[in-house]
This record gives sequence, structure tokens and C-alpha cells, in this order.
Amino acid sequence: MRDNLDELRHIEGFPLGEDEDLHALSDPPYYTAYPNPHIAEFIRQYGKPYDEATDDYHREPYVSDVEAGKEDPVYQAHAYHTKVPYKAISTFIKHYTEAGEIVFDGFCGSGMTGVAAQMTNRNAILSDLAPAATFISSCYNRSITDVVFAGVAQQLLADLRKECGWLYRTADPAGNTGIINFTVWSDVHCCPYCRTESVLWDIAVEPISKTVRDEFQCPSCNAVLTKATMPKVHHADGVAKTVPVWIDYSVG
Repeated sequence: MRDNLDELRHIEGFPLGEDEDLHALSDPPYYTAYPNPHIAEFIRQYGKPYDEATDDYHREPYVSDVEAGKEDPVYQAHAYHTKVPYKAISTFIKHYTEAGEIVFDGFCGSGMTGVAAQMTNRNAILSDLAPAATFISSCYNRSITDVVFAGVAQQLLADLRKECGWLYRTADPAGNTGIINFTVWSDVHCCPYCRTESVLWDIAVEPISKTVRDEFQCPSCNAVLTKATMPKVHHADGVAKTVPVWIDYSVG
């Protein structure tokens, strides 16, 4: 394709950028950051020729309500404006098409139509004038093996540890370097009688079972309190005051 980009530059929407960058983003024939010259071949392989004389396609308009939440992990994997949950789109794809057919979305955004097509055993062609949109769509829809995915994930974790690992290092009493596994933070509450501030973990949590007592005493005035009767303490900016009370770490 390196020699053929000049033939595509006249097409409206051809992205601005160096050819090397466009090729680096692309994964032809499945995805290109420029107008994809392989679409005709894809349609010949997966499409069904249209013959007006013999075509008997008919669907009644879909008139039922469609509900789909946005809590699905696929939907939440990447943000995008005007995004529609793929489960809602699947309803229309199943109504208007048959398995194995091609679904075309010329304004694909984040590629949810492609995801819906794959989930319902259809093929999809996705296009958008925004290079960012087609790139996100490609990442949502391209095939990848679990081995490749695991390798990429491990590399991301290694890069993250290299850049941010120092944030999770601590030292034990002997000075040995440890890696923080997790930190428990506790809210700071105020006694409604003497106004003494106390860390809830210190006065309300059983040290062995780590359960919160129903009632406990104020360490200053000995008043009997509950979590509900002790107001939280807030910083001047309105954020609740918290302190670390338990750091779990590993050495070696």
C-alpha cells in the first residue's frame, strides 16, 4: 500500500499526516487510517449480490421499546460522545438482517455497531471521517488471541511498574524494601459531645475480626457512640478527612 496512497489522497476525509504515521496506525486489510481500498474485496467475499428481479427482502418496522444500560464492561472500555450500548444496536441488527450478512455503519464513532454485528454473527464495515473514531473502532473489533492479549497486558504492567512503581514501595522496620499490596484508609469522625476528632478504625474496629462494633466509646469523654451519631470531619475544601490505618506489603 505504500506506493498506492497517492491514488487515495483525492478522497474526501483523507487524513492529514505523514505516510509513515498512517501506515504505523494501520493494519491492512482489516483497518486503515486512510480510505480503505480493500472494502470491495471484502464485499465480494462476504456479501450477497443484489438482484432487483429476485429480491424478496421485507421487514416490518421495529416498533418495540429498546432498553440497554451503560454498565457493560465492553461499553465502558473506552469513552466516546454519542456512544450507544451495543446490546441496543444488536436488537435492530437481528431484526433487519440475517446471520452472515454485512452491516455497514458510515458514521461508526467508537464502533459499537461492529461489536453488535460480531455478537450476532454478522460481518461489519465501519467508517468515519474522524481518524480517532476509526482507530477506537478498530481496537474494539479486530481479532486478537489470548496469547497476544496477555503479552500486551504484561508489557503494559511492566511499563507501569517502571514509571510508577516507586509510589508503591515502602520499608519494613529492618529497612528492607517492600512492595505495597494495598492500603486501608479510615474516615475521621467527631464526637458530638466533646468535639474530639477520632479515627474510626482506632475506636470502632475489633482488632482481630476487623469488624465494626455497633457501639463504642469516645476516647476523650467516654460517651457511648455509634458510627451514625458521629459526624465525619472534612477538610476546608469539603473533602472528607481520611488517614491510612493499615498498609499490607510484601518483602521478597
